[in-house]
Amino acid sequence: MEQTEVGSSSSGYDKSQVIDVRPLRCLVPWFPAPPLGYQTPPPFVYAPPFGPFPQGYSPFYPFFNPSEPQRTSELNYPQNNQNNGTANQDGGSGFGYNNNVDNGASPSYYTPPPAPRYNAENGDTTRSRKSSSTRGDSVVLISESEEDGYSNSKKRTANYLSSMDIQESGSSQRSRSRPKKIKPNPDLKFMVPANGDRETVNDLLLKFDALRRKLAQIEDTKEVTAGIKRADLKAGTLMFNYGLRTNAKKIVGIVPGIEIGDIYFFRMEMCLVGLHAPVMAGIDYMSLKIDQEDETLAVSIVSSGGYEDDAEYGDVLIYSGQGGAANKKEGKEASDQKLERGNLALERSLRRGNDVRVIRGMKDVGNVSARIYVYDGLYRLQESWTEKGKAGTNVFKYKLVRVPGQPEAFMLWKSIQLWRDNTVSRPGVILPDLTSGTEKVPVCLVNDVDAEKGPAHFTYVPTIKYSKPINSMQPSIGCNCRSSCAPGDPNCSCVIKNNGDLPYISNGVLVIRSPFVHECGPSCLCYPNCKNQVSQNGLKIKLEVFKTQGKGWGLRSWDPIRAGTFVCEYAGQVVELSRVDVDEDDEYIFNAARSFDKNFKWNYLPEILEEEKPTDPDEVSSTPLSLRISSKSFGNVARFINHSCSPNLFWQPVLYDHNDESCPHIVFYAIKHIPPMTELTFDYGPAPGNNGNSGRSECLCKSPKCRGFFG
Repeated sequence: MEQTEVGSSSSGYDKSQVIDVRPLRCLVPWFPAPPLGYQTPPPFVYAPPFGPFPQGYSPFYPFFNPSEPQRTSELNYPQNNQNNGTANQDGGSGFGYNNNVDNGASPSYYTPPPAPRYNAENGDTTRSRKSSSTRGDSVVLISESEEDGYSNSKKRTANYLSSMDIQESGSSQRSRSRPKKIKPNPDLKFMVPANGDRETVNDLLLKFDALRRKLAQIEDTKEVTAGIKRADLKAGTLMFNYGLRTNAKKIVGIVPGIEIGDIYFFRMEMCLVGLHAPVMAGIDYMSLKIDQEDETLAVSIVSSGGYEDDAEYGDVLIYSGQGGAANKKEGKEASDQKLERGNLALERSLRRGNDVRVIRGMKDVGNVSARIYVYDGLYRLQESWTEKGKAGTNVFKYKLVRVPGQPEAFMLWKSIQLWRDNTVSRPGVILPDLTSGTEKVPVCLVNDVDAEKGPAHFTYVPTIKYSKPINSMQPSIGCNCRSSCAPGDPNCSCVIKNNGDLPYISNGVLVIRSPFVHECGPSCLCYPNCKNQVSQNGLKIKLEVFKTQGKGWGLRSWDPIRAGTFVCEYAGQVVELSRVDVDEDDEYIFNAARSFDKNFKWNYLPEILEEEKPTDPDEVSSTPLSLRISSKSFGNVARFINHSCSPNLFWQPVLYDHNDESCPHIVFYAIKHIPPMTELTFDYGPAPGNNGNSGRSECLCKSPKCRGFFG
């Protein structure tokens, strides 16, 4: 048959049309015919040329010569360890596989898994349109591999990930008029231990949230109206591209550096520290070779309430399988769940009896549309069954029971929910409101340790009391914004005083530490309805003053606290340095001249965003503040904050009602995410000029970094 070349003058050819050619990535590779006597190869699968290969598949011609023996794949798996539930010497899984587990209690619905697409990197057998893969030094995150009932739209998230202003090195994908991409800097290297300890995990989470806050500030400035704002996904991708992650190798049981009760405001955080790898899926699992058989075992689950039949009863969790959920936005109706992927992994974990990490998704009291994830420890599957769900479809059910002897986490949250409804139901309550109505949010006084009825008498005041009239101080020049200051507005004087950016993102979280934060005050036209007024509006979180074990009275929160959240101001009377009648034994003196830990860094790394590194890397002023505040007679909840060498709060100078930098407001913010009922602490720091132990107090913080003394 005569062929016509493209561009020939054949009379039957329309040159105005373009030939519809499928891209190469859509074509199945074609191989030459195998030798005679060689059986027809199985269907094409995605696997490395020389293995490992998924179960049920064999290497095929031309990668396999029929005259040579076939190669088999071996997957690493933990060695037997009789100390179940404890970490081994390598810091890895504390689960010891017991090959003598009775496998006869297999549920009636157990069936062999279907032939999957195989991912040899992490044992994932999902038919995903987008999977975790490494390309050069960049990472494409899992975004559509599995279904999570809590996710609003997998497609939107995947599109967002693929259209971020972040360039994947080695990627040949074309883009349409996209902004300048951020490429990983090959000269920027980070050393992160593969198996993280507590310090490594905390450091990574600090870096992630600092980067996320900065990206969120950039998004606020751009005022993006189309698409979705997901600074967490952008920050996570950059962290992956620079290798800023730990515990990347999946393990069963305890994850090094992670403690029961830890909280996460983003699924990406759990992924970076190795607690739960999928960004969206509710079930995480891995493949292991046990008794010469490949087993897919569940390692962690997220119970976020996304499925209509999820039920939670204290130390028992009735977990619904994944898949089959309706999606009205995509026109998808509810369907029967299938015994595959995560469901199959849970069924096999039931047979093997391995520990499964459980993360509970709790409602965020500060954002009703969001969730907070709480690590609740290790559970074991006890039984499984199928039943009709509310939608009339078959749903897999799994009963998990918490391993005894672990600290409380989820049950503590449940107790706090009861206390909110009735404060006096809290054991040990002395006063329902220590502030007598001064604060918008009541602060209860609690002692469940001994018979002491409360601290020494003081007058509660919500803010600082100056030693001189405020009108005698340098006035603050207010902005002319009519409604609320716009992020990045070059005409706003408050934006200019904060070096071109508002200090807070839209949810009131502080972005960076700086010598001074300038909030809008009474001299601003936008006052009092501007979002740049965070610290001057009183308490927002539910606090309690409680009796500690050996440290007097302390302060903690019923609410989970996000990193960068305003906690309280240090209220009291300003003490003039010239006074000679200062009580040297006053334990309630705040001295701003005490130095910070110079090694403590809270701000984001500008190099990751291709910004110039500041010439002065310090996050605080090089000139110490000569400010002292006494809260002995007049004060607020801050007077009860104890010292710690590993604190979870830092203080920041804030100005809004005047511009006298010698007498700012001292405001406390959260360094990191703080779980409920965790004592709030800050580093008192050494007194200036005091290099010995004279006049210093013994530290009782019991932190791994404890210096032994403070003050």
